[in-house]
Amino acid sequence: MKSETKTARVSARVSPSIYDTLAEASEIMGATLNQFLVQAALEKAHAIIEYENKIKLNKQSTEHLFEIIENPPKLNPKLAKAMKHYKKDL
Repeated sequence: MKSETKTARVSARVSPSIYDTLAEASEIMGATLNQFLVQAALEKAHAIIEYENKIKLNKQSTEHLFEIIENPPKLNPKLAKAMKHYKKDL
């Protein structure tokens, strides 16, 4: 059975100076202009998504987190039992 690759089109209108800059960069990279644009846009998209998926803490929350890490609260009985049970199963 013949496999069919589906693609979508992306286009942009740019000034001649921007086009020349992009064309020069793509030539330096040894890629077609389309390959260069897709790769550059994909790298930027990944960076944006990664940034947005990071946990963001303000200064007060960060200090509170470090305080809890350095001085953890005492385990409640249910958590202590669960941890003991978990370690036994390892």
